Amino acid sequence: MPFVVSVAGGADPLVVSDPAAVVDSVLRLVRSGRRPIGVGAGDPGVPGRGGPAVLAASLALAAAARVPARLAVRGPQPAEARDAQAVLSALAVLVMRRSAAAWAAVDLLAAGRTQAAAAAELGVSRQAVGQRLAAGGWDLECDLRPTAARLLARADP
Repeated sequence: MPFVVSVAGGADPLVVSDPAAVVDSVLRLVRSGRRPIGVGAGDPGVPGRGGPAVLAASLALAAAARVPARLAVRGPQPAEARDAQAVLSALAVLVMRRSAAAWAAVDLLAAGRTQAAAAAELGVSRQAVGQRLAAGGWDLECDLRPTAARLLARADP
């Protein structure tokens, strides 16, 4: 089940087949500040000509310009696409509000480090790393990522 991720500003759309990879791509784009972001579910069609997912991503990109999180999802199952959009938007807001100190801790844990190893690398206590992760919503992100992926999968049965 392919998805197309489009970003405002003329960048080429990204075709992604795995819903979890869509979540990763969207959150990387949010973190980099490249917004609005539109996600389209469906058949991407022939390269250069597009298909339903390309059209859905285009519609999502236009909608994303009008919502606070600057992110929208469109697909053949509108209710499921809206649900995926809601969870992805919550994740986007979480990522956008994360401090540099929280990002330092999150990046180390995402790379497979333990909190103790992250603390040693950052030169802070394990408790400080835990506080940074809590303030940065790391546990909530870990809970919401698979939920967003499941909802995206439902947007294009």
